[in-house]
Amino acid sequence: MIDEKNKLPDVKNQIPDPVKDTLSADDDLIMEHILENINNTPIGQVLKKIASLPEVRREKVLDVRHQLTEGQYNLNERLDIALDKVLEDLTM
Repeated sequence: MIDEKNKLPDVKNQIPDPVKDTLSADDDLIMEHILENINNTPIGQVLKKIASLPEVRREKVLDVRHQLTEGQYNLNERLDIALDKVLEDLTM
């Protein structure tokens, strides 16, 4: 329906009804299949590894920040080591 005054579609009467506009049975089965197999996908495996990471140790972070500000922390060397560990964990 067109609003003759503004020549724009009348969207007031086109608000979706969540009860009437539910997913079809096929859409629901596809979504179930995706959720059941999420751990078999690369992104699912990455998300699983991220979820299993330990929580941040605040004291350690503060110590490293202090060392950085004092110029006592070799960032380049440590970053290389950390990246190697992350890549190794992701490929396992």
